[in-house]
Amino acid sequence: MTTADAGSSWQADEDEPNGPVGKAFRLSAADSLSLGNALCGFLAVCVLATSAVTSLQADGRLVIQPGFFATAVVLLLIGATCDLFDGMVARRFRASAMGAELDNLADVISFGFAPAFMVVIWGGFNGSVPMWWVLAAAASVLIAGVVRLARFACVKTKSGDFMGLPIPMGCMTVISIVMLFEPNVWSLLAVLGVSWLMVSRVEYPKPKGQLAAVVLGWIMVNVAFLTFWVAFPQGGDLPIKIGASMQIALVAAIPLRMLFYKREQRKEAHRVDN
Repeated sequence: MTTADAGSSWQADEDEPNGPVGKAFRLSAADSLSLGNALCGFLAVCVLATSAVTSLQADGRLVIQPGFFATAVVLLLIGATCDLFDGMVARRFRASAMGAELDNLADVISFGFAPAFMVVIWGGFNGSVPMWWVLAAAASVLIAGVVRLARFACVKTKSGDFMGLPIPMGCMTVISIVMLFEPNVWSLLAVLGVSWLMVSRVEYPKPKGQLAAVVLGWIMVNVAFLTFWVAFPQGGDLPIKIGASMQIALVAAIPLRMLFYKREQRKEAHRVDN
């Protein structure tokens, strides 16, 4: 055998898959939830695009009807519920070889691309701010989400918490800003701030046990607010403003709480050392 042959043989051995290939194509129950998450994100974009096209065909102005907007948000909330449970189901039953990859790809669609598209529809066509400002804010949501997911796959914190704002919560916060405010410089800066939180070193607690139940309850409350908003438009948009304000307050309060907690830990460690 020549040196070239030996090199070719070594390379071929390295490229051969390890383990039974067929198992990689078996979807688990957790994978079905991840695919449901991706489907919800895709449908949310379709709903917003349909509303935009319908509005432009009617009178040439881009106005997203509340019903379409609420439907898109509910779909993303359903996607967030799927994302909340897929890890639990995988730990309780069985995870496939593709589980982690499917989860990240689904999150990019539902919590990266879908909210970025929503930001473009919200602020890109009303003339109050330059289009490129809106595109920059929307792109920051998508890019921060992709970086956040890639870093999550590579970096583990000592505490076991999330490093940076989790992408589903970042998505819901961006949506809350869109629902609460008109597009202007300050609201676009708020969107950029959410993008920064996703790639920051600020630690957010993982939704486990009681916290997971609280997160699920929070999602259900937001769905109820949205349903009420669509079913009873004469009641005004106060319920949805309350839900959106609480979401923004939650995202802002957690890093402050963690900051005080870490400071207390450092004080306690310093006291013990002395």
